[in-house]
Amino acid sequence: MLKNEKGQAVTPKTVTMTKKDFEDQGNIRVYWLGGGGAMINDHGTVIMIDPLLEGFDMTLLIEMPIDVKDVPHVDAILVSHVDNDHYSRSTCRDLKDVCKEYHTSYYVASLMKEECGLDGIGHDIGDHIQINDIDVELTPADHAWQNQVAKYNYRIWEDREYCGFYVKTPTKKIWYVGDSKLLNCQLHMDPPDVMFFDFADNPVHIGLENAYKLANTYPNTKLVLIHWGSVDAPEASAFNGNPQDILDNVVNPERVVVLAPGEEYVVD
Repeated sequence: MLKNEKGQAVTPKTVTMTKKDFEDQGNIRVYWLGGGGAMINDHGTVIMIDPLLEGFDMTLLIEMPIDVKDVPHVDAILVSHVDNDHYSRSTCRDLKDVCKEYHTSYYVASLMKEECGLDGIGHDIGDHIQINDIDVELTPADHAWQNQVAKYNYRIWEDREYCGFYVKTPTKKIWYVGDSKLLNCQLHMDPPDVMFFDFADNPVHIGLENAYKLANTYPNTKLVLIHWGSVDAPEASAFNGNPQDILDNVVNPERVVVLAPGEEYVVD
């Protein structure tokens, strides 16, 4: 895997997304948007998960795959938690004219209203969301790292404010696991066809050994790698996974999907 002079794994060159990526092409396509962001297009129903297309407060290593002004429509935006590399206030706000609805935890929904004037719909872990003919379940995550940092002790950060999303289309199952330490329940899911897979070797993320464990629990699931190669922060392990580690340590490594930001992967 190619690395830069700072030792960070480097993504393939960003693929610029166009209006065609949001249209019905008679299939299911998934995209990595860079960082922790993802998109699903199921026969024209478009769901963005944690899109960060502008306004991040750290230097990026990648070009964004699409400008917010060029996004033609989104059926729903799902936000997994409050961290600003997942809940991008400016991206959510600037997509409001083309996005039909926003879904997240109750806490983040309250911030959407307060900070962006958005009518975000709040949910608990285990709730189901219906987006056209797609069912989305909020799955548990363990990522309340703020409770360990004094500057954030102005409130208690609850587990229910962090989640993943298990997306069931009429024909496929796609799981956005989210930022999380490994949970036992994550090892007993209905095996998905595709996982958006964070493999950061970081104590408040999954860690490499647990990433291998989760991946090998679902040996036939395609692993679309996310949360790597996007942020110029070589000292921050949360942003610096190396896909080669996954390729070298999971069963059936041919199922590992290393996308460029904005590149499509057709789910067959």
